[in-house]
Amino acid sequence: MPSTTDRRAGRPDAPAAPPDAGPGHRSHGAARVSAADREQLAEHPVSLRRVTALFRPYRGRVALVTVLIALTSLVGLATPFLIKRAIDEAIPGQDVPLLVGLVAGMIGVTVVAAVFGILQTWIATDIGQRIMHALRTDVFTHLQRMPLGFFTRTRGGEVQSRLTNDINGMQSVVTNSATSIASNVTTAVGTAIAMAALSWRLSLLSLVVLPPAILITRRVARMRRRVAGAAQRSLADLQTQIEESLSAGGVQLSKTLASGEQLSERFAATSQGLTELEVQSQVAGRWRMASLSMIFGAIPALIYLIAGLPATSGGMTIGTLVAFAGLQQSLFRPLMGVLGVGVQVTTSMALFSRVFEYLDLPIELTDPAHPVPVPPGRGRLRLDDVRFRYPGALTDALDQVGMDVPAGATVGIVGATGSGKSTLAALLSRLHDPDRGAVSIDGADLRDLRLADVASLVGVVSQDTYLLHTSIAENLRYARPDASDADLVAAARAAQIHDLIVSLPEGYDTVVGSRGYRFSGGERQRIALARTILRDPRVLVLDEATSALDTVTERAVQRALDVVSAGRTTVVIAHRLSTIRAADQILVFDHGRILERGTHDELLAAAGAYARLVAEAEIAGTDRVPDRAVLAGTSGRAG
Repeated sequence: MPSTTDRRAGRPDAPAAPPDAGPGHRSHGAARVSAADREQLAEHPVSLRRVTALFRPYRGRVALVTVLIALTSLVGLATPFLIKRAIDEAIPGQDVPLLVGLVAGMIGVTVVAAVFGILQTWIATDIGQRIMHALRTDVFTHLQRMPLGFFTRTRGGEVQSRLTNDINGMQSVVTNSATSIASNVTTAVGTAIAMAALSWRLSLLSLVVLPPAILITRRVARMRRRVAGAAQRSLADLQTQIEESLSAGGVQLSKTLASGEQLSERFAATSQGLTELEVQSQVAGRWRMASLSMIFGAIPALIYLIAGLPATSGGMTIGTLVAFAGLQQSLFRPLMGVLGVGVQVTTSMALFSRVFEYLDLPIELTDPAHPVPVPPGRGRLRLDDVRFRYPGALTDALDQVGMDVPAGATVGIVGATGSGKSTLAALLSRLHDPDRGAVSIDGADLRDLRLADVASLVGVVSQDTYLLHTSIAENLRYARPDASDADLVAAARAAQIHDLIVSLPEGYDTVVGSRGYRFSGGERQRIALARTILRDPRVLVLDEATSALDTVTERAVQRALDVVSAGRTTVVIAHRLSTIRAADQILVFDHGRILERGTHDELLAAAGAYARLVAEAEIAGTDRVPDRAVLAGTSGRAG
C-alpha cells in the first residue's frame, strides 16, 4: 500500500471538530474542505454506490427515518401560523374556544415533534450502529489475514485509529450528519416557503441580510478551525507522551536512564501549549457566538422597523409579524447547514475512503479454493528447491533451499544475522509462501491446507514472546479455547512452569500484566511454550527461543524444550551453538543458501563453514555465532 496511507492513517495532526461542535458542526464551521480529506479521496476514491450499498439491508428503515425527518421539520412550521391566528383572531376577539384549540395545537405540535425526533434518533442510531459493527468486524477480520509485513511497516496506533476513530467518525456521519443534512434541507425549504406566504416584503429583507451574516460566521469558524486543529495536534503529542512514558517499558527506560525530570519538563511544556490553544479556541468560540447573537438581534429589529413604516408595512398584522419573526429566526441555522453540505459530504466520504482503503488491501495468503485434509503422519518436513524474496528487496532471502527432515528428527539451523534463518521459520509456519518450490508436511504442500490446519501442524516459539494482558489460564487457552484445567496443568508441567504458577497467590488466575512484565524472560518463555504445547503440533519451530536469555535461565528453558521436543519434528534456529550440537542434522545458512549440512562431528571434521563458526566463537570466548561471520567461499558440502 502507498506510504502515504500508513503516514496518514490515524494521523495526529488531523483537524478536529471544535469542542462544542454538535452533529452538524461542519456545516457551521468548515468553510473549506480539509486538504487531507481531498488527498485521501484523490488517492482512494469512493463511489457513492458503495456507500449506499451499506444501507441497502436497512432501506425500509432508512425510508422511515427520512419520512420522520420531513414530518418533524414540517410539523414544527405549524407553530408560527397557530401563533398568528391566536394574536390576530383569538386574543383580540376573546374567542376562548379558538384560543384553547390553538394552544392545544401548539402543545400538540411540540409533543408530536418530540416523539418523531425520538423515533428518528432511535432508528437512525440503530442503523448506524449495525453498519459500524459490520464494518468494524469486517476490517478487523480482514486485517487478521494481512501478511506480517503489513504490520511491520504500519504503526499499531494507525491501525487502531482506523478501527476506532475513523469508524466512530463514520457513526457520526450515518446517524448525525446524514439526518442533519436531510433535516436542514427540509427545514430551510419549508421555512422559506412559509415566510414567503406570510410576507414577501419581509422575505426579501431576510435575503438581503443573510449573505453578510453567513460571511461573518464562516470567517469566525475558519479561525476557530485553525486553532482547534493546532489544539488537536498538541493533544495528540500529549497522548503520545503519556503512552510512551507511562507504559511498563517506558517507565523502566526512564528509571534506568534517570530521565524522569526531563520527561516531566517535556510533558509540562506540551501541556502548557495545549492550555494556551484551548483558551484561544474558547475565545474564538465566544466571538462566533457573539457574532451570531448580533445577527439574530439585528434581523428581527430591522423586520420590526419595516413592519412599522407605513410605506413598507403593506397592512401587515401583528400576528403576521410575530409569526414571521419566529420563522426567520429558525431559518438561519438550517440554511447554514444547507450551505455546508458540500464540505460535509466530502468529509464523510473521506472517512469512508479511509476505512474502505483497509478493506481493499489485497490478501496475500488465503485458504485454497479446494483444501486438502490434514494428512496422516508424524511430521515429516520437506523443502524442495525453495526460493523467496521480500517485496521490494534486490536479492533473495532464500535461494535453492532444500531439506528432508524425518518425522521426530531434530534439525539445527545456524548462520550469521541476515542469513535467512528467520525467513525459513516464517515459511514453515506459512507466514509467507515461497516464490518457487514447496514446503510440505507429511506429503501435503502447506499451500493446499487451510491456514488453521497449518497452525495446528506447526508450533512456533520465538525469542519475542507475546503474552496477553490477562490471566495465565486465558493466555494458555488462547491456543486452544476448549482446553480443560487438566490440559493446562499438563502443558505447564511439560514446559516446567507449573510449580511456579501454583506458588503464586492466584495460581493460574494470575494476571500476567502488560506483555507479561510480571514475569522474567525465562518464565514468559516457558508460559509461551506451554501455550504451544496445548496445540500439540507435529512440527515444532524454535526460532532463537533462548537467545535473549541469560545462561542460567537458558538452561531452565532448554530443559523444558528438550522435554517438549521429544517425539516431535523440531527445527531449532539458534545463535548459540550449544543448542544445536546434538541435532540429528545441522544446516549452515549464508545469504539465503545452505553452505553445509551434517551432524556436529561431521561438520567439524569437514573443516568448513561450521568449523569456522565454532572456532570464531571459541576465540571470542562465547557460545554465540558471530554477527558478522564470513562464511561464503569456505570449503565444505554445499546445500
